[in-house]
Amino acid sequence: MKLISKLPTVGTSVFTTMSALALEHKAINLGQGFPDFPMSETLIDQVCQAMREQHNQYAPMAGWLPLREAIADKIAYLYQTHVDPVTDITITPGGTYALYNTFTTILQPGDEVIVFEPAYDSYIPGIELNGAKAIRIPLVHPQYHIDWQRVKESCTAKTRAILINTPHNPSGAVLSEQDIASLRDLVEGTDIIIISDEVYEHLIFDGRTHCSMLRYPDLLARSFVCFSFGKVYNCTGWKLGYVVAPSSLMTAFRKIHQFNCFSCHTPMQVALASFLQHRDAYLTLGSSMQERRDAFIALMKPTRFDLLPSYGSYFILATYDRITQEGDKEFAMRLTREAGVTPIPVSAFYTDGTDHKVLRFCFAKKHETLAAAATRLQAV
Repeated sequence: MKLISKLPTVGTSVFTTMSALALEHKAINLGQGFPDFPMSETLIDQVCQAMREQHNQYAPMAGWLPLREAIADKIAYLYQTHVDPVTDITITPGGTYALYNTFTTILQPGDEVIVFEPAYDSYIPGIELNGAKAIRIPLVHPQYHIDWQRVKESCTAKTRAILINTPHNPSGAVLSEQDIASLRDLVEGTDIIIISDEVYEHLIFDGRTHCSMLRYPDLLARSFVCFSFGKVYNCTGWKLGYVVAPSSLMTAFRKIHQFNCFSCHTPMQVALASFLQHRDAYLTLGSSMQERRDAFIALMKPTRFDLLPSYGSYFILATYDRITQEGDKEFAMRLTREAGVTPIPVSAFYTDGTDHKVLRFCFAKKHETLAAAATRLQAV
């Protein structure tokens, strides 16, 4: 039986390949973005309690209302923005699902979406599966900032959406107020929708401000803003997130969502509704992860890798000009086999494989994991 693939150019992802190689060679895996330290025992206990209290049946399609109310309270506290928990928030099985369901909601064949590369690997397949075209614009290397003049020149009558990601995966760059001003000027008077991937919302460093679309009422009015509980509370395997959008957009989103997923894991939603009341649990995340970033930077100083600035997320990039001129994929595989440390080649985040000879390392790890990896890399 033959099938015609809807993604004929897509093969096994580099993340799967590198993780398998890491396992084969017993390497320290600093490639895939997940923590190797425990999540909150309190949150685990609250999930168990919710199950014992028989919160084990379907949640409402839009999500457990007390959780949506807690999210709305958090948004009001952080961004001084009111969103209606009944109409403007939907709980989803992860941030990637929130993005894909958004694509399915807004895109028609022939539409165009502005995407900045290097880009999270699900963006462009999700766009193409919905019959639309990704207009790829490279971020300016090595700062990985947006060339807004190029964005303006790339917008056409077919431009349906602009997809942004802050803090940015893989670079750790974050949007500034100047970026927001440029975005505002670009979309004013248009029907362009903003899709904002903010799964690393609380993982922002060095006293910088997270320029969420939730902070700007005029931008929020045309936005789908996507989040992940897994990235916030170190439980990526939960695959639970949410999307915020004005009711006019959310109504269309839920029409698709009800047939695609319908509802998400109830006990976790019940637990998170209580856990979100403890603001310190998310307010301290940035400083905690910054300590890990700073520790990794210090540990890597004796190596011949040169680390680029990271202002948010789980990740930091490194160049390796002082070591070799080989391609980043080849070097990443050689590091896994010979040094016992697995990074991700940044060329994997470009459709055309653009190779600036940069590797991505995940520092969301225990100190001893980072120290062991750095020790191995000192010998390279």
